Amino acid sequence: MEASPSRAKVSVRALVVLAIVALCVYLVDQIAKLLVVQNLFEGQQVQVLGQLLQFHFVKNPGAAFSIGSGSTWIFSIVGVGVLGFVIWYAPRIRSMAWAVLFGLLLGGLLGNLTDRLFREPGFGVGHVVDFLQIPLLPAIFNLADVAIVSSMVLFLILTIRGIGLDGKRTDDEEEAASEAIAAEAGGDDVVADGSQQAPIPASEDTGSAAGPAVPETIEPAPREKPTD
Repeated sequence: MEASPSRAKVSVRALVVLAIVALCVYLVDQIAKLLVVQNLFEGQQVQVLGQLLQFHFVKNPGAAFSIGSGSTWIFSIVGVGVLGFVIWYAPRIRSMAWAVLFGLLLGGLLGNLTDRLFREPGFGVGHVVDFLQIPLLPAIFNLADVAIVSSMVLFLILTIRGIGLDGKRTDDEEEAASEAIAAEAGGDDVVADGSQQAPIPASEDTGSAAGPAVPETIEPAPREKPTD
């Protein structure tokens, strides 16, 4: 069955939103990392907003927030796999919120995967550039990590609210299904031509359905013989 024009239009718009968000996240992440590498030396700390936010340049061989520092190649393979899944699953999206979510996830994955594939010490085992540090958090991270975590938060919000990939809420779909079942059940009392079937009259004696009334046969009275 071919998709309706409105459905196809929404799908294209969602894909465009996803691509724009992913591209913006990727470019901002890579430009920020380039500026950090060019202007800071590894290990240098610079206060940006006092103790609230600092730039702390480190090279991370692990995953987001410096997790799993000794398994760079594993995270590279996982990153490629997740990236392929996101690209394969993207055409199913009809919701703008889900498009933003997948855009954040895709852009963040591409940002860190680019570092692992093309930065030193080699292809597939490159170190990711991290430079953002908040004293309240025990790890140093980058903008790609922020995008990935933001997509996870958005995923929880959409899941709790019951919003599917098509933008419809689960509660609305269940309510519509219930109304359809109720309407179908109510239609059983209506005949095919749309008129309501008249009830069959019940017999006064038995209360059961009675057929058409039969006229009662009255026998004529016997005639008297004339007397002589």
